[in-house]
Amino acid sequence: MTLIKSISGIRGTIGGNVADNLTPIDAVKFAAAYGVWLKQQRQKDTYKVVVGRDARISGAMIQNLVMNTLVGLGINVVDLGLSTTPTVEMAVPMEHADGGIILTASHNPKQWNALKLLNEKGEFLDAVEGAKILDIAESDNMSFADVDSLGKITKNKAYIDLHIIEVLDLPLVTVPAIEEARFKVVVDGVNSTGGIAVPLLLERLGVEVVKLYCEPNGQFPHNPEPLKEHLTDLSEAVKKHNADFGIVVDPDVDRLAFMDENGDMFGEEYTLVACADYVLSKTPGNTVSNMSSTRALRDVTEKHGGMYEASAVGEVNVVKLMKKNKVVIGGEGNGGIIYPESHYGRDALVGIALFLSLLAERGISVSELRKSYPNYFMSKKKIELTPGLDVDGILKKIETRYQNEQLTTIDGVKIDFSESWVHLRKSNTEPIIRIYTEAKSQQEADVLADKFIEEIGSIAKG
Repeated sequence: MTLIKSISGIRGTIGGNVADNLTPIDAVKFAAAYGVWLKQQRQKDTYKVVVGRDARISGAMIQNLVMNTLVGLGINVVDLGLSTTPTVEMAVPMEHADGGIILTASHNPKQWNALKLLNEKGEFLDAVEGAKILDIAESDNMSFADVDSLGKITKNKAYIDLHIIEVLDLPLVTVPAIEEARFKVVVDGVNSTGGIAVPLLLERLGVEVVKLYCEPNGQFPHNPEPLKEHLTDLSEAVKKHNADFGIVVDPDVDRLAFMDENGDMFGEEYTLVACADYVLSKTPGNTVSNMSSTRALRDVTEKHGGMYEASAVGEVNVVKLMKKNKVVIGGEGNGGIIYPESHYGRDALVGIALFLSLLAERGISVSELRKSYPNYFMSKKKIELTPGLDVDGILKKIETRYQNEQLTTIDGVKIDFSESWVHLRKSNTEPIIRIYTEAKSQQEADVLADKFIEEIGSIAKG
């Protein structure tokens, strides 16, 4: 079964059986449920929803189904076409719309797609709102508009440009200094919309761009999750072109990772660390990331006199805690930068501009910048779920075994040891258990992860 209904939206594989996969019928049902919920919440005479998509192969089909379902409910649609997740998030309030839908399965392979749902602020719905939409979808209690009350679709292809303008206007983005530095950068756009947006931003900043997989045709040239093992072509291109560094984004451009001038990963966990270091040096304050993110953000935050706190995994959870703690920057260790001065959503374009501003100011190489931060090593592993596996029961037994350690159970089980930690949780986006660990060396992190994989297997066998 590959239809996942969670805090991250409705996500599944294309084709197959209704209710087991993301079929056309499922796309229509959940789009209709969102539209009905939106009308119940907003209670207005007219409604508007912004819709955009990444470049994956199924995108046009799913977008047409979703948009015309909304039209059938009497809701007007602003069609951004090929776009990025943060661009849609920004377009919602700029359009004074009632909500937004992004059609993307983020880092998942090409057979996946998803409906990510936004409120009138351009922010992701929370778990309570998502549950209401799922209830509506299961009830089939939906009433559509009559022929004289159908919605209309209008196209607007300007929003990637408008998004870039907004990024360039941020006070901490030092455009003249970046232009003067004359950077040369290789961009891996994974043949999705990052191949459109990222080069446009860099060119506006006077950066020389070498494009790698920037054709938005949805034919992902490698696994689209921006991890080291998937990025050998980028590493070779950085060295071949004698570039200052490399940039890679996921298909919907909300995750960002860098590669240094030697073709080595900067570390996706350190994207947020570096951007936070720059922002905190200019605007001291607090930070937030999720529980599966590196301790290095805490260290950098405390260096600048701020306070750090971790949230449950999921962008909506990070944003909620960011607002509560009035933070100046936050995000997720998977390369997701959330900068409230711009908007409350993970945004690779904002992250790129802040990172370039930091490099221009420091006048050092990317490898030297990485050496300036506390050195932690992470292991990110997973266990495929099998039917009938009692994940909650397994995690409860782990919790009991380690009850004398420092435990956090707001999202799975996180165990903090003195020199390391492990976080075990069921994924919101894939049928897996994630096992994340961090330690002072890669070997220690890997050994710790393998130890818990073995423990989970032992518990599952009884």
